[in-house]
Amino acid sequence: MSKLKLIIKREFLAKVRNKSFIIMTILSPFLMVGLTALIVFLNIKNSEEQRTISYVDESQLFAEVFNDTETTTYKDLTALGVVAAKEATQSSGFYGLLFIPKKDSINTLEKTVEFYSEDAAGITIISGLEAKIAKKIRNIKLQQLDIDLQKIKQSDTNVSILTSKFSGEKSSKIGSILRMIAGGSFGYLIFMFIIIYGTSVMRSVIEEKNNRIIEVIISSVKPFQLMLGKIIGNALAGILQFLIWIISATLLMLVLAMIFGADMSALSTSSPAMSPEMIEQMKQSTEGNLTLVLQEIKNLPLVAMFFYFFFYFLGGYLIYSSIYAAIGAAVDSETDTQQFMMPVMLPLMIAIYVGFSVIENPHGSIAVGFSLFPLTSPIVMLMRIPFGVPFWQIAISMVLLLLTFFGIVFFAAKIYRIGILMYGKKPTYKDLYKWLRY
Repeated sequence: MSKLKLIIKREFLAKVRNKSFIIMTILSPFLMVGLTALIVFLNIKNSEEQRTISYVDESQLFAEVFNDTETTTYKDLTALGVVAAKEATQSSGFYGLLFIPKKDSINTLEKTVEFYSEDAAGITIISGLEAKIAKKIRNIKLQQLDIDLQKIKQSDTNVSILTSKFSGEKSSKIGSILRMIAGGSFGYLIFMFIIIYGTSVMRSVIEEKNNRIIEVIISSVKPFQLMLGKIIGNALAGILQFLIWIISATLLMLVLAMIFGADMSALSTSSPAMSPEMIEQMKQSTEGNLTLVLQEIKNLPLVAMFFYFFFYFLGGYLIYSSIYAAIGAAVDSETDTQQFMMPVMLPLMIAIYVGFSVIENPHGSIAVGFSLFPLTSPIVMLMRIPFGVPFWQIAISMVLLLLTFFGIVFFAAKIYRIGILMYGKKPTYKDLYKWLRY
């Protein structure tokens, strides 16, 4: 046991004293905060960008549709004709030209509208124009059917469904968004930690093997102790680095917000994981009933989430780090690891993609299955837990994860024991199978 502690201490100190580790620990919070500030800045600038769109409306039906906004100005070039309007649009540097031809049938017209631009037009711009034209065509069709538009408008209504649990406890739509963010963040954090520090263990083993230091070390300690010490030592260094990053980045964000009065809510519009409807719902919920939002945050199983995060974090990292260590011991260079990396990466990639996709249905059969499978459960189960998971599923998942950990460590140690003394031969899957049988 004392030898294991020495190995853990040696690996931890070797990692934290490394110049690249120190530099990245110091610079990464500044880079993260700087990137966040850049995203906010670019998002604000993008929303403030002014553009001019010209149009030729030969049908004379859509003039009142094109009203100027804060970011878009419309120029009527119908009098010039489409050919001259194209030249005028190009020479003036306008964003593009919308051409609405004159047709006998409104059904024909809706399929012949064209947009000309120097470069490919943005999806948001085209979607906005399509919505304007579609609304006008809809109104024209209703008028042709002798339907009163005012009565249609008066019949429009918005329904907001109040949600409650059977226990009578109030909830809101934003609660699902908060659970999605919490589960996704925890799952993605585990994914990144396994990738970064699992490969760090592998590189450390390869380096010591190539330097022949490994031969001296195993003369005093067992290969299993050496492998476990490397895994735990790197894990402790990684946890320390992550804690420093989180604390430093949080403090920097607060300082920037205080000094510059930065509105970090601008980030919400640039988040690829949230649709405009979700963002709008979050804003409405926050503005409309802040008490309910705070209640939803309070209702999150925060204590359980952190406990399970710690368990699945360690379980997932130890399983994959053992595999990485075995791969590092089996090869002579990092180039030789490529043939073994795909089977290791595949469960992780499946877990992260399945995890984000099953958030919409956290209790479906796919979500349950992948949250029980040990190689994907550290990520998928953490994404499900904020939505409430039956304890028996969590218990089965934890037991399977522990059993898989002991099994993989056992087999990884056998490969490690043989591989660290093998030189000059590129191993195959057949070789690994032979080493498992020794």
